[in-house]
Amino acid sequence: MRSVAKLVASGTALLLATTVFAAPGDEAKTLNEATTVLSELRNTPENGIPDGIWNKANCVVVIPGLKKAGFIVGGEFGEGAMSCRNGNQWSAPIFMKMTKGSAGLQAGVQSVDVVLVVLNRSGAEKLLSNKVTLGADASIAAGPVGRTASAATDAQLTAEILSYSRAKGLFAGINLSGGSLRPDESQNERAYGKDASPREIALGTRAVTMSAEARAFTTALARETVGTTGVK
Repeated sequence: MRSVAKLVASGTALLLATTVFAAPGDEAKTLNEATTVLSELRNTPENGIPDGIWNKANCVVVIPGLKKAGFIVGGEFGEGAMSCRNGNQWSAPIFMKMTKGSAGLQAGVQSVDVVLVVLNRSGAEKLLSNKVTLGADASIAAGPVGRTASAATDAQLTAEILSYSRAKGLFAGINLSGGSLRPDESQNERAYGKDASPREIALGTRAVTMSAEARAFTTALARETVGTTGVK
């Protein structure tokens, strides 16, 4: 009987481990795509985000495949992940949702990968509120491109968030003013449960168990923010 009990207990523990460490399907897909965007972005030093900006990042939001929607009235929508730096660690990623009422994508482009670099805690706090309008509630500017870029405009120097996009293999700044960005409550609840709020997770005040996909995302952030060149 003891051996049977041990076998049942082992099977239950394995099932629980699988449930805890494997992200739900949609969340896993978002994290995997966001991790790919991060890795590919940082492997293009000639036209990527400057190292100096990466090193100043308080939080990073990655939205893979922001899509253009609508026929006469344009708009964009996308889902992604956000992680914040707490000391020497990156937080478990929370899931974010973006919508934009006006067409900001390039002509002929239906989808872009978007990376937002949040430069200070004030910007992070705003993004973690229920809903923030970029450019109105939180200042945002298209970020400078090129790992060794050293010049920045006044708007870039004073912005809380710098925005980047990739379309057809090319990286550039992007105008996301007027866009709405907020935590995706349903995805975060599926990934981490009802008790942990997105703010607690991102700011590191609530410990949560990360899936393998979430850990790969934070590992990519930690690995790719090492460097001392770039914007000062």
